[in-house]
Amino acid sequence: MKAAVLREVGKPLQIEDVRISKPGPREVLIRTAAAGVCHSDLHFIEGSYKHPLPAVLGHESAGIVEQVGSEVRTVKPGDHVITCLSAYCGHCESCLTGRMALCISPETKREPEEEPRLSAANGPMLQYLNLSSFAEQMLIHEHACVAIRKDMPLDRAALIGCGVMTGVGAAIHTSNVRPGDTVAVIGCGGVGLAAINGAAIAGASRIIAIDMAPGKENMVKAFGATDFICAAGGTDVVKEVVEMTRGGVQHAFEAIGLAVTAEQSFNMLARGGTANIIGMIPAGQTISLMGAAFLGEKRIQGSLMGSNRFPVDMPRLVDFYMAGKLNLDDMVSRRIKLEQVNEAFTEMKTGSVARSVIVFDA
Repeated sequence: MKAAVLREVGKPLQIEDVRISKPGPREVLIRTAAAGVCHSDLHFIEGSYKHPLPAVLGHESAGIVEQVGSEVRTVKPGDHVITCLSAYCGHCESCLTGRMALCISPETKREPEEEPRLSAANGPMLQYLNLSSFAEQMLIHEHACVAIRKDMPLDRAALIGCGVMTGVGAAIHTSNVRPGDTVAVIGCGGVGLAAINGAAIAGASRIIAIDMAPGKENMVKAFGATDFICAAGGTDVVKEVVEMTRGGVQHAFEAIGLAVTAEQSFNMLARGGTANIIGMIPAGQTISLMGAAFLGEKRIQGSLMGSNRFPVDMPRLVDFYMAGKLNLDDMVSRRIKLEQVNEAFTEMKTGSVARSVIVFDA
């Protein structure tokens, strides 16, 4: 099969022929229909986060089940599915206490002595984040995908697999936005737009979107934002948010992955507020906070994949989309072929696109 391979940090992905194994007892072989190009992939390409190489990248996807292993009970051939990088075992402490996104059980991977799921003619090939979806097929554990209704367009369903689940889940699950709450979202790419949409679905009374690109004002309002602040030109966004809300917001979401914006998210909180760091701050960086602020019961916390219970959450998000409550259509900036994946990452760096989606031929 054709796949986009990262062989060296800082270099473009290479389109190569990669071998894929047959499903083991609890594995599912999926024909990839669509894969979103996510900023998290760029972090690994640029070396901000490390992953063994060579590897097939991609982790935000949807497709159609082709084969299943002998013990698979959750999906069957012909099912339309969304994949999820937070594969779960179902019986560890994290899973049994309802925190499935935190599961790190090795059971969802193949043992080192087993045949690898992916391989290449000239040596090993590693799977990335349990998925490797920049490829014509995926071979994954059954608990890394969920079946969805077949009338859902798969190019939009793919977005739910990472960016949308991460943003919506951060608002609804991680921070527990309630009706009438005030919200600020820093960074209005795909994840930030989803956080805005999630806060709107949860009933937030005021949602302030913050981004460097002035042209995003109309877009953020299409996802549910009530206000927009352009952070370009040295704008003091913390001061503006505090003044607009007369004291700060109850929930702030950092969706870029920078130390400075993480600090801003905390500093714009009202007393008792919660800052949620969704973006991937590069390894080794630190943030600095004023200790006295904690006396006002302000909190700062991470959010991993929107604290999801994805077998339940993702079909619900599909229903939200089909009912017109979840905006996925405006999130797709461009549909591309696998061979254009490097162009998509170049465009991503400009901040002008929400999501490019690789669409594979049926």
